[in-house]
Amino acid sequence: MQIKNIPKQTINFIQRLSDLRFAGQVLFVIIVLLISWSGIKTIQTNYGLQKEISSLQQQNDIQKLENNNLVLQNNYFNSNQYLELAARQNFGLAAPGEKEVIVPETVAMAYTVNLPSDKSNKPTVEQPLYQKNVNSWVDFLLNRSNQ
Repeated sequence: MQIKNIPKQTINFIQRLSDLRFAGQVLFVIIVLLISWSGIKTIQTNYGLQKEISSLQQQNDIQKLENNNLVLQNNYFNSNQYLELAARQNFGLAAPGEKEVIVPETVAMAYTVNLPSDKSNKPTVEQPLYQKNVNSWVDFLLNRSNQ
């Protein structure tokens, strides 16, 4: 039924286009759509370019920080403090008036303090498999590290 009405509707539309006001409105709508599409494309292009500029600025800032670190490191290597340390370690040199004292390992170890161990003395209780699984999921969902 709609197939028979299509030619009639097409003829009505063509007749309406002959009206200057209707044709102007259709032309106006087409122009507005084209301008909108162009504006959207421009905004999308500008967004992409802004992301690229931001990324390059971040890389530039990182390079500046790395350069500053290298400058500080070079200044340290040229300082008298580093030269003195390097002379002591590499060449066994000492400042005037200093004497080398050799302490036996047994004497040195007698005056050390034992650090507490990381492992606690709590007895470990074996959990059922389903409980381990539930605990693993809870740790994962709460972003806890594995222990």
